[in-house]
Amino acid sequence: MKPAPRRSGIEKKLLVAAVLVIGLASWFYAEIQPQPPRLCGSEGGPPVTAKRIRLRDGRHLAYEETGVPKERAKFKIIFCHGFASSRLDVIRASPEIMEELGVHLVSYDRAGYSESDPNPQRSLRSEVSDIEELADALNLGSRFYLMGYSLGGHAVWASIKYIPGRLAGAALLAPVINYWWPGFPKNLTEEAYNKQALGDQWALRISHHAPWLLHWWMKQSWLPTSTVVKATTHLPNRLDAQILERAASSGMLEKRRKLATQQGIEESYYRDMKVMFGKWEFDPMDLHKPPFPVHLWQGDEDGLVPVTLQRYICRRLDWIEYHELSMTGHYLSAVPGFGDLLLKTFLVSSL
Repeated sequence: MKPAPRRSGIEKKLLVAAVLVIGLASWFYAEIQPQPPRLCGSEGGPPVTAKRIRLRDGRHLAYEETGVPKERAKFKIIFCHGFASSRLDVIRASPEIMEELGVHLVSYDRAGYSESDPNPQRSLRSEVSDIEELADALNLGSRFYLMGYSLGGHAVWASIKYIPGRLAGAALLAPVINYWWPGFPKNLTEEAYNKQALGDQWALRISHHAPWLLHWWMKQSWLPTSTVVKATTHLPNRLDAQILERAASSGMLEKRRKLATQQGIEESYYRDMKVMFGKWEFDPMDLHKPPFPVHLWQGDEDGLVPVTLQRYICRRLDWIEYHELSMTGHYLSAVPGFGDLLLKTFLVSSL
């Protein structure tokens, strides 16, 4: 029997290199995998305290109801909360106005937030499906009103696109924009994009171009990461800055963060970023006028959503009733009287 041929020095080096590459790839793959979510109601997971419905795919959706009983409501509204939030963060309208107008408001935890089960396949279409199933499960009727605040605005755009026949009216409150929507002029988006902190630019860039890398990127303290996630964004509006400072010093900010991410930050914050800033199936600026009123409110001192881009959208979509609020930032619900003004303007115009 002939002895096995001895490997040359080059062969040995190639073998060592291959082993190192495979080992490094395996390590990196493990590093970019998020922890499994801690489902509400599961062993070791957070408790279930909210009312929930069971969706067709088996997930649970948590919700909250306020206002007049739906049996005597004139207006039934579903509210989509923003980033780092939950079903408990809704418009602050007075009980008197809710009663006078006959408003029944349903707010829900979007998938992966607070007490709603995560959806690993979350998308614009799945958000619309969740809204429609919620409306049907709660018997809100064949048509209902829809509101979306901040990042929750993506659910409103998608509903206008995919289920216009179910909506009686839509309201967008300081809706977050996607810098990669094709309808924007390049110079306008570049100017607004470059005004962000470097970490926010990179977080959005990763969300759009390499969403599989986002979880790992956000864990690295040596890399520029999102100031929005860390709640350290510079807010030019005085009221916004005061609200953020009070929330941080009182512990309310941390309490809200823990509630929003109690099943895992990947399935709440990061999944939100991937959907909002990822590749959309449509451009909102290509939407046709729907058979119901659409309103959009935006503060001119919003430090999170560029007012220049919002103005451009509403010039393109001239069927939107655009309300720009002077000397106002992003936290619209904190503006005195805004909740009442919103309901009266939005609902009365739809009659």
